Amino acid sequence: MALSDRLNQYQPYALTVLRVVTGVLFIEHGLQKFFGFPPGGQFPSPLPTLLLVQGIIEIVGGLATIVGFFTRPVAFILCGNMAVAYFMAHYPKNFFPANNGGDAAILYCFVFLFLIFAGPGLVAVDNRKK
Repeated sequence: MALSDRLNQYQPYALTVLRVVTGVLFIEHGLQKFFGFPPGGQFPSPLPTLLLVQGIIEIVGGLATIVGFFTRPVAFILCGNMAVAYFMAHYPKNFFPANNGGDAAILYCFVFLFLIFAGPGLVAVDNRKK
């Protein structure tokens, strides 16, 4: 059996791990906005409306991503959200993502784009029997 065939057996599990890890990391950004945890995010208090909405999207979208609940529609919303976040908050600072702090937003955008087409993986609420 070829190595690629053996690795293909684990693709649904790897997709599940990618989805869960992405969701956990995404939630952290929302938690920083609301609770300052994990420490490091410098956000004004009270949050401006746009950051408040963004924090809610990150927490709710991250939770849905972790459990695989409406994975494709949620990923569609989060993909677009990250594209808008990049062009509103990062791109105006500098052309290069490494210099404007937007590399994570771009990466999230494309991981969520991938999840739109790949689906949730093996272990997800979306896969429960109806």
